[in-house]
Amino acid sequence: MTSAGDQQGGAGRDGPLWWERRRGAVLDVGLGALSALECAFEGVDFAREGGLPTVAGVLFGVAVGSVLVLRRRWPIAVVLVGIGVAPAAMGFLLSVIGLYTLAACEVPRRITATLASMSLLATFVVTYLRTTGETGTTPTLVVVLSVFMAVALNVPPVLLGLYIGARRRLMESLQERADSLERELSLLADRAEERAEWARTEERTRIAREMHDVVAHRVSLMVVHAAALQAVAPKDPAKAAKNAALVADMGRQALTELREMLGVLRAPASSRPVPAQAAAGVAAVVSAVAAGGFEEGPTLAELEALVGQSRAAGMVVELDVRGTGPGYPAEVEQTAYRVVQEALTNCHKHAPGAEVVVRLAHREGEVAMQVENGPGAAGVARPELPSGGNGLVGMRERVVGLGGVFVSGPTDSGGFRVSAVLPGGRP
Repeated sequence: MTSAGDQQGGAGRDGPLWWERRRGAVLDVGLGALSALECAFEGVDFAREGGLPTVAGVLFGVAVGSVLVLRRRWPIAVVLVGIGVAPAAMGFLLSVIGLYTLAACEVPRRITATLASMSLLATFVVTYLRTTGETGTTPTLVVVLSVFMAVALNVPPVLLGLYIGARRRLMESLQERADSLERELSLLADRAEERAEWARTEERTRIAREMHDVVAHRVSLMVVHAAALQAVAPKDPAKAAKNAALVADMGRQALTELREMLGVLRAPASSRPVPAQAAAGVAAVVSAVAAGGFEEGPTLAELEALVGQSRAAGMVVELDVRGTGPGYPAEVEQTAYRVVQEALTNCHKHAPGAEVVVRLAHREGEVAMQVENGPGAAGVARPELPSGGNGLVGMRERVVGLGGVFVSGPTDSGGFRVSAVLPGGRP
């Protein structure tokens, strides 16, 4: 047997026994009471026709009618009881409600069709036998009346039950689809939030790299020039004035680059994507991060000026450029420039007085750069510049983020070498 109506054990269940809802239990008990009362009255005639005590007929009718209380739990049993008592001409409400419940529940359709046909046949036979021989009836009238009664008592409840059952299943299907869609939307929202957080992290990391490169390089050169200025001021005022001018120029350049970055950070929200607003905004931020940094960035054309700044600070730097560049994407040129810049900064910090060779090679589909310094000169005082250990890490992140290769390490001669290869196109 199977239960009718909603699935048992669902959320929000408050009914007793097999009922999902308390009002369902009240309805079934009420219908069972009406059915028992009906069958009790019909049991009087049944007892008189069968020669049984009236009390026995009434008790039998009450027992039969009360079966309707079980219609949600055992609908097949209720219909079978209705078919079984059809010869006794009782259980009208029992049969109608039982057939409706059977058609509306989840039993196989072949079982519903079989039991409905049995009930139809039983109603026809009982009606035919009870009307045959009545005064003023003809065989044709008896057959027509029997067919009418059989159809009227069995077909409407079955059709109504099929309709209600189909409607209920449709509503359940729509609810499941709505729940599934809600889960998918929740999952998409979680993924969008994760991507937004990733984009924010990437943005913070990129800004930190830019700040480190700008501040570390410019300020390192300013410290070197300031130290030289302090040393030569009493002996060579002209050279001291030149160094002072270089320090001022370095400071202005550092401030200019910092202002550019701060200007981007302070841009109106409408002019730059906000990661938390939507998945489209997240995609835009990710694209912006992958596309390379700020609106204006250094290029390989400025490499000669970069090397000149280190030479002006007293460093012996050789620049070796091989081949010609076909014109690289902005992020490639900026990354290549920053790698050389940070490598020169490390030379100022850790190898003062050392000879440095900067090599740049334009190859087919890629650009390679290498900065190699020898051991620091003996007797040259270190500028005592602070180091956070983020230079090499930042260079590696930049290069690897564009699909390139980064290698760094000490040389056999006691110096240090930084090498990077970047693809010539967008990764």
